[in-house]
Amino acid sequence: HIWIPVCIYTLVPTYALQSSPTDPIQVSGSSASMACQVSAKTIVHWYKQHPGEPPKRILYVSGQSPVFDDSSDTWRFQVRQHPTESLYALTIDYLTPRDSGTYYYVDVKIFGSGTKLIVSKQSRPANFEILQKEHKNQIMYVCLIEKFYPDVIRVTWTDKGNKIVEGDNIVKGDAWKPTKEDKYSISSWLTVPAEKKDENYYCNYEHETGKESVTKQGI
Repeated sequence: HIWIPVCIYTLVPTYALQSSPTDPIQVSGSSASMACQVSAKTIVHWYKQHPGEPPKRILYVSGQSPVFDDSSDTWRFQVRQHPTESLYALTIDYLTPRDSGTYYYVDVKIFGSGTKLIVSKQSRPANFEILQKEHKNQIMYVCLIEKFYPDVIRVTWTDKGNKIVEGDNIVKGDAWKPTKEDKYSISSWLTVPAEKKDENYYCNYEHETGKESVTKQGI
């Protein structure tokens, strides 16, 4: 689960990200949870707001069982109360893009600061290739990985013996997102002496959507 703060403002997601209440939270997993500390044992409400629309109540809790305003998604929503503290957690399973919006917690007459949730589907890299450029006595291989989501990805180079290549001859770039794009790209450079042009080198990536390897052969 990815924990999204509504009242406590403490985020503990898969990649140990920290966030303030005004930051949008992007998730691509299957579930997300929102936790809130209440002032006393009372009725707890959760609202969701879409841009340009007024907040709409999802449910309220008075006791152990939540009461839903719309019963169509009751099987995806769970509310749990901490056994010893005045703490409630709302969990949404099987996330879809329609779950995106700003979520608010209401305790008695206190309307808490909202947290924006953006649900995006995982995307496997659409393009994965090695480009080559020779200059004087060196060859540069550029591993290009394009259009994937989310942006967390591990890129490595290996030789024909499947040994990881390390050193100053490797430059790893940061993932970037082109303007008006919702997916990321990344590049990594490997430079070798020209006399090693007949040796095989492989570029490899590991991502939430899987892992793959490509060699400079067939460029």
